[in-house]
Amino acid sequence: MKKSTPASVTVNRRAHFDYQLGEELTCGMSLTGQEVRLIRDHHVQLKGSFVTLRSRELWLNNLTLGADTARNVKLLATKKQIISLERARQNGMQLVPVRLLAGGRYIKLVIATGKSKKKYDKRETIKKRDIMRGNY
Repeated sequence: MKKSTPASVTVNRRAHFDYQLGEELTCGMSLTGQEVRLIRDHHVQLKGSFVTLRSRELWLNNLTLGADTARNVKLLATKKQIISLERARQNGMQLVPVRLLAGGRYIKLVIATGKSKKKYDKRETIKKRDIMRGNY
């Protein structure tokens, strides 16, 4: 039997623009049945959501499900992964949700460590994108 690759339900496009992304980590989510249904039906947004570390646990804050309901969801990761993310936070990195995967049986979130871009870096990104399109 061939394993299917997880399909992206939603992508946080703002993350690539606002942060210089580094190492990625895929972790599970602790969800209810209704939340799973909303995610599988693509009624979810990662816009404005962020990841925090509270008492050695990962939390996804401000996940928008359905009709404007912002939720906090616990993320499932190993202790070793959480410790490495804590070290990255101490070095000035942010934890950014990048995309939500829902292919197969489980729903997973891909988070990345990222460093905030300055305003001039964002302008440079826009300039490079326009050059690639041929608009410049």
